[in-house]
Amino acid sequence: MAPLDIDVARSRLLDAAEGLFYARGIQAVGMDDIRTGSGVSLKRLYALYPAKEQLVEAYLRRRDVRWRGRLAAHVEAVDGPRERILAVFDWLGEWFREPGFRGCAWINGYGELGTTSEVVARLAREHKLAFAAYLEDLVRAAGLPETLAPQVLLLAEGAMVTAGILGTDAPAAQARSAAAVLVSSAAPGA
Repeated sequence: MAPLDIDVARSRLLDAAEGLFYARGIQAVGMDDIRTGSGVSLKRLYALYPAKEQLVEAYLRRRDVRWRGRLAAHVEAVDGPRERILAVFDWLGEWFREPGFRGCAWINGYGELGTTSEVVARLAREHKLAFAAYLEDLVRAAGLPETLAPQVLLLAEGAMVTAGILGTDAPAAQARSAAAVLVSSAAPGA
């Protein structure tokens, strides 16, 4: 396999895996589905990902980088440190409105495999801890008490779960309103 061929095959496999795993669930998708969806031969698929769990890990890692990158780009475009905290919820609302939105991939994966796959459980924890750290940084940059960060995290996580289950973007605006109250009341001199 030429290096470019490997990169192209890996990209096509991960694109197919992401679309299928996210839409249908990890357990419901077999390697034949990935082969068909990617157009990559089964032999090449197994050469790159000898076990499905390795493909699941690669999918979740790549999705994590993209998800957190998109969030950060949106938030960084907003002026004002307190407004950046609230911008998290604006971005969540945009994400919830995307075609095919099916909730949080890590919550979904953990719900499916968290008790049987240490890899999925570990990646879900890593993603959630990274998101929590990001919110802590936003709260710190706004000069607000660090105790606010876990509260904002719970609002965001609750919005994700509710939006995924109910199929509506309303939880983002509701959580944003609650976060605005928390930010306002935590501000010095409030």
